[in-house]
Amino acid sequence: MSYHFVRSSSCWFGNSPKTLTSWATHALPPFAYVRRESCPAEKKGGINGGIISTIRDDTPFFTVPLTDIKIRQAKAGNKPTKLTDSNGLYLLVNPSGSKLWRYKYRIAGKENLFAIGEYPTVSLQDARAARDGARELVKKGLHPSHARQEIVSARINEGKATFRAVSDEWLAKKRKTWTERHFGEILRMLEADAYPYIGNRPMRSLTAHDVLALMRRVEERGSPSVAIKLRQYVSNVFQYAVITLRADTDPASVLRGAVLKPPTENARALSREELKRLFRQLPAYKSRRTAIAIRLLMILFPRTIELCRARWEEIDLVAAEWKVPPEKIKSRRLHIVPLPKQALGLLHELQEMYGDRGYILPILHSNRTRPHMSRATINRAIDYMVPDNPDPITGHDFRATASTTLHEMGWKDEVVEMQLSHKDKDRTRSTYNHAKYLPERREMMQAWADWLADVEEEASQDGGTAIASITDR
Repeated sequence: MSYHFVRSSSCWFGNSPKTLTSWATHALPPFAYVRRESCPAEKKGGINGGIISTIRDDTPFFTVPLTDIKIRQAKAGNKPTKLTDSNGLYLLVNPSGSKLWRYKYRIAGKENLFAIGEYPTVSLQDARAARDGARELVKKGLHPSHARQEIVSARINEGKATFRAVSDEWLAKKRKTWTERHFGEILRMLEADAYPYIGNRPMRSLTAHDVLALMRRVEERGSPSVAIKLRQYVSNVFQYAVITLRADTDPASVLRGAVLKPPTENARALSREELKRLFRQLPAYKSRRTAIAIRLLMILFPRTIELCRARWEEIDLVAAEWKVPPEKIKSRRLHIVPLPKQALGLLHELQEMYGDRGYILPILHSNRTRPHMSRATINRAIDYMVPDNPDPITGHDFRATASTTLHEMGWKDEVVEMQLSHKDKDRTRSTYNHAKYLPERREMMQAWADWLADVEEEASQDGGTAIASITDR
């Protein structure tokens, strides 16, 4: 046991000195701590004005907790001054006048400091609360500063972990391997049906209920197929968020089958009478642009979306060819469409109407999401012209009509299939056969356009009443 001298001033509490006996029996308040100090007089072997007392090294000394008044009254000195509160919390008063809260703690025997904040921005009450939270972390062997940095990082990353932010990142990576058509389709779908509702929500806050609400909204407007695709794309975004540690699960995955797939409506060959009914209505339709689009679909029988996205740089009016780029076509190969004289006349008319730059069927309103005509515009126009048809007519039906009729006219199957641009399973062969049967196809396309002209002539001779038209938007 070691003893040392303590100055009389060191043993005062309030206005009266405490004896050794009273020290031993005094109940310690929570802000008491043990001072281990040696008196200089003890080392010199003299009392030096103090009294001798046999106080052990672990004798408890009291510190009076800080108050707001004491803190406000604390003056800056020439050197930094510490105002001790309790349990490791103190206020550092700098010569500059700043007052900084610090928490002193030990982990693995090493002393550390945790900066809590500046007074009065951080009040005494808040500083103590921060100290208590830090103490709990220290008990677990964790550094409070590390934990705080994780919280700050989490808040910063939260802005990078919204559905829109993660989706944009996923799209940017996928764009390298997708066609522009496919990329544009997904982007437009997310912009229309996902971003307005969950775009700014953190990924971890989204549930299956939120995704189902997106799907139901699309389904209720009559687009179940779009709702099914939307679920898949939202699921893809969640899967990317999971592997980049910004989500824990993919709530969209459990919704597979939540919207039933509509029955597939296969394209059908139109009868001669159906074609004649349509031909009788075309001249009366006030949107000449849409009427031309329908005529081009009938004559060239491409996929409807391929015509809607056609650009003037793909059209060679001199060579009478439309070269559809691989990225715009389902078969993923360059596709040449010979242009019969009837199609050339329609294209010249479009050129006079809108110029020869950009899309051949440009959108007429700047507030639309697409820069070109949509399939829906064409199909609505057809529905309007033949509203009482037993089976609805779509733009895709013209492909089946051409295929059936051309085979009946005696054209070889391989020539017809090549012009339909059906996908060739042999990728190597499909890369080089875009010009195959081109002379035969050119002759066939003119024969087909002439056949349609004969049907239209019959329709005009048969007579019939055209429906009062509207202008499409």
